[in-house]
Amino acid sequence: MPLPDWLATEHKVAHVHHRPSRPGATVGWPDWVSGPVREAFAARGIERPWAHQVAAAQAAFEGRHVAIATGTASGKSLAFLLPVLAAGLDGRFPPGTRVPHARGAGSGLRVAARPTALYLAPTKALAHDQVRSAEALGLDGWRVSALDGDSDPDERRFAREFAHWVLTNPDMLHRSILPNHARYARLLGGLTHVVVDEAHRYKGVFGAHVSAVLRRLRRLAHHYGADPVFICASATISEPDAVAAALIGADSVVPVTEDASPAPALDVVLLEPTPQLTETSARLLAGFTRDGQAIAFTTSRIQAELVAIRARELAEHTEAIAAYRGGYLAEDRRALEAALSHGRLRGVASTNALELGIDIAGMDAVVTAGFPGTLAAFWQQVGRAGRAGRDAIAVLIAREDPLDAYLVEHPELVFDRPVERTVVPVDNAYVLGPHLCAAAQERALTAEDARWFGPTTVELAERLTAQGALRRRPLGWYWTHAGRAVDSIDLRSAQGKAVEVVDSATGRVIGQVDPSAADRTLHPEAVYVHQGETWFVDELDLDDRVALVHRADPLWFTQAQSAGGVRILMTSASRRLGLGEVHVGTVELSNQVTSYLRRDAETGEVWDSTPLEFPERRLVTRATWWTIPDRVLAALDELASGPVSALDLAGAVHAAEHCAIGLLPAFVPSDRWDIGGLSTVLHPDTGQLTVFVHDGLPGGSGIADRGYELAEQWWSATLARLVTCPCEDGCPACVVSPKCGNGNNPLDKHGAAGLLALLVGLGGEASAGGPRSE
Repeated sequence: MPLPDWLATEHKVAHVHHRPSRPGATVGWPDWVSGPVREAFAARGIERPWAHQVAAAQAAFEGRHVAIATGTASGKSLAFLLPVLAAGLDGRFPPGTRVPHARGAGSGLRVAARPTALYLAPTKALAHDQVRSAEALGLDGWRVSALDGDSDPDERRFAREFAHWVLTNPDMLHRSILPNHARYARLLGGLTHVVVDEAHRYKGVFGAHVSAVLRRLRRLAHHYGADPVFICASATISEPDAVAAALIGADSVVPVTEDASPAPALDVVLLEPTPQLTETSARLLAGFTRDGQAIAFTTSRIQAELVAIRARELAEHTEAIAAYRGGYLAEDRRALEAALSHGRLRGVASTNALELGIDIAGMDAVVTAGFPGTLAAFWQQVGRAGRAGRDAIAVLIAREDPLDAYLVEHPELVFDRPVERTVVPVDNAYVLGPHLCAAAQERALTAEDARWFGPTTVELAERLTAQGALRRRPLGWYWTHAGRAVDSIDLRSAQGKAVEVVDSATGRVIGQVDPSAADRTLHPEAVYVHQGETWFVDELDLDDRVALVHRADPLWFTQAQSAGGVRILMTSASRRLGLGEVHVGTVELSNQVTSYLRRDAETGEVWDSTPLEFPERRLVTRATWWTIPDRVLAALDELASGPVSALDLAGAVHAAEHCAIGLLPAFVPSDRWDIGGLSTVLHPDTGQLTVFVHDGLPGGSGIADRGYELAEQWWSATLARLVTCPCEDGCPACVVSPKCGNGNNPLDKHGAAGLLALLVGLGGEASAGGPRSE
């Protein structure tokens, strides 16, 4: 699809990046790939594999862990299927490889096992799509099975006792397979390969949890006589070998990053920030469907529905545009996939559920409504654009947000640097500790298990023993409680079981909220929005983690107010930063929801304030902070051409904190909601003006530490955003935060720019440059 004239006419284009087409490079099949396997792929149109597919397959066949990071639709599935099929279907192993065995449950005897392999995806939908692709090969004697929470007893039994290729997700592995490992002895003892697909999704707290689950898997597989090769696959990831090594706990991983598959020409268009994100997305989606097929990726479920509705109103073919989001039934998802594949459906507005849930052919155009937080996610979405023989278009619509606005002003940060380094905080004690309890229940924990869980294993086990979670015996540490250890672990959160939002009229669970956010979003009389519907909170029980709600359509919305503080427990490192200092260390956060505001649903005007009584929350985590001494602040008076009041200074540090938090995801893979901050004119621990930016995960997630490493680039970029934003006194594109607990008051944009000019260096020392390539 050529770049249409109407795009530049109807929308404010900030930048166009052209990527020329690329030819593909094929090689011959490895000699260990059997004739039936070659014929099966040939029947699907694959006569010769791409060079990167063979490079990855060969390394895995030779018994080496592999991280393959090539573009979307580059054929990574074939790369991991070749060694899996060689072992599972043909029994072919390279010289020196130990043929897997299984130990009979409870007998201590080892019996020969048919090789098995495990596939892990972050969603059930993606695993089921892989099942369909595997079955389509039509290979006799190769048994494939999906295993997830929807599997009935017969399907679970088939996966345990007969399947060679079992496709599941980390949650099922964590909650069902590993705690019941004796029943899965055949599967675990025969493991030759484990595929971890969409590996870039496993970052932050989720990545730390999944890493612990994979280490528990390796430990039990070894117990049953297997040492599987891991193959991590991702379309967009930086340093894939380091990320994979952190995830699986391996010393060495082979990276495969040279993409040898062909790619069509692609134009990536950046649009200037707009407050009308939904309307602009709908217009683009409707326009692109006139000449081809298009997808609009949105940031929420309700936005996907609204974009689809509006696009249908604007399009000539109203029945050919649909919405897609998480929560759709499997048959609806399959119907959408079939309609896309056959061209009946020309446009889809979707959350990233489509990105992970449907294996679709290339689209003519992709629209991204707001930068999705990381370059990895952005290029994952852009990768859906492009079908064989046709040029493609991808459009990023910038929001009024500091990060979006900054990237549009500095397109080189999108096109000329690698994707972010994924942070996997594998040594976080708040995450690893509960998994050690689960491991101890699965099999007694010993000092030797440090080979799986890392050097802190014994220290953590002793701490858990002192807390009464484990009990020390001569043969190791044991879980001695009646309940299951895994039931206290939520892979998606470090805070434990989510708070369920229940319709008081029907008893139906309509949603879930992380417990750390429950007092802010589910306090009594809160207005809770779910899938476009508004609900009124009647009661919140934090002990049972249940909130009772009823449907309502009030003329207001609610905003919680809170008070909190930061106490420095340990400073790990400090250095000069301009005329101030930047630090990193361990802090204790305290926060208490104290009241809520009712705001007019149309104007946002505050109606009233109501007090709330909630317990104070405390959290030990990692933070980076900077300080400026009083003698340097005197220069700010001169910059402001007069004395700066305490209120103005408070607004300046508050605005600087907001803008910096909004920009941090440009430097470190994170989401604005993964981090927090606090700013004060005089902090009791430093005795100076101080601005904190901290991780939201107990024990830290690595974000603040990485922010400290990149402080010069990060804070210079924050100054550049403040200076270049065209607003007068502050807006969502610079200092207004959607998550501020103080109602964005006070804020002083110009004072913040003056402060940061001091921080990063007066005059010419202040740089508007962005993050450099890592």
